Amino acid sequence: MSQHQGQIDPRGPQFNAVLTTAVLALSLLTAPGAVGVGLLAVQAVLFAAGVALGVQRTPAAWLFRHLVRPRLSAPDHLEDPQPPRFAQAVGLAFAVVGLLGYLVGLPVLGLVATGLALVAALLNAVFGLCLGCEMYLLIRRVTGSRAERRTPANA
Repeated sequence: MSQHQGQIDPRGPQFNAVLTTAVLALSLLTAPGAVGVGLLAVQAVLFAAGVALGVQRTPAAWLFRHLVRPRLSAPDHLEDPQPPRFAQAVGLAFAVVGLLGYLVGLPVLGLVATGLALVAALLNAVFGLCLGCEMYLLIRRVTGSRAERRTPANA
């Protein structure tokens, strides 16, 4: 995911969503067996990397930067990496809930949590609609407006 003044190519997170969709779909197809649970665990680690390192420093970002991006024209615009990073945290939460469901003997919980993560990844991969990014922006708007109301300048 190419960077310019901290901004990212929005096609990078969408490429990551394509890969995530594939991993989560395979996980659902093979769950609750060891392969399905293992794939979900791998995806959880990938989500955690996006949260801890930033979306610009993940394995998917490396693939995008070296294999995909050189074959594309310049992006129309660049975006803030924080909304996709937050989306990775949301994905991580669903993956962890899914893993816990499988590990404690609640496979329906595992399937539902994984399925919800898959739907979100698929929406981003196909339509460029990042639900976690939209959540981030909504939270920022709500918490930002509250912070503005509490500032002494507005009192």
